[in-house]
Amino acid sequence: MKRAKFWLPLVAASVIIISDQIVKACVVAHIPEGRIFSRIFGDFIWIVHARNTGAAFSLGASSSPVLRFLLFIAFPAVVLTGVLIYYFRTQGLSTLLRWSMGLILGGGIGNLIDRIFRPEGVVDFISLNMYGFLGMERFATFNIADSAITIGEILLVIGLLISEFQKPRIGAGQT
Repeated sequence: MKRAKFWLPLVAASVIIISDQIVKACVVAHIPEGRIFSRIFGDFIWIVHARNTGAAFSLGASSSPVLRFLLFIAFPAVVLTGVLIYYFRTQGLSTLLRWSMGLILGGGIGNLIDRIFRPEGVVDFISLNMYGFLGMERFATFNIADSAITIGEILLVIGLLISEFQKPRIGAGQT
């Protein structure tokens, strides 16, 4: 396996973590919580300071501190460790799967840092206007790490589907 194909997704993960934390620090330092800092493309994109003590769409935000620790710190830390171990131990991963794992690792670690060091919640700052689509006026506020995780998950599904369709099939009547 070429070294670049192996290491570049991990370099990208590091860039995601660093850029995510720098932007979050700037948001915390310069935008009061709950305040819209900027509107881009009319009302389509807001840069706003929001906090989330739960998971996506604030799920679990009202759970007990112990349950939140288990669900949002301990469990993700174990999963991310497993992904990293799998990344290093599996030789046959496609480039697409390696990139998906790099994005998930970068985003997951970026949000995990917030969950550990920012008890008031993960810093979110991007809000999109949904114009009533799916009954939502605005999409849940998110951040760079969330975007990396989402893109990584989409690439993971595509990569798994591709690898599944590339497997040799046993024809009808053959065993």
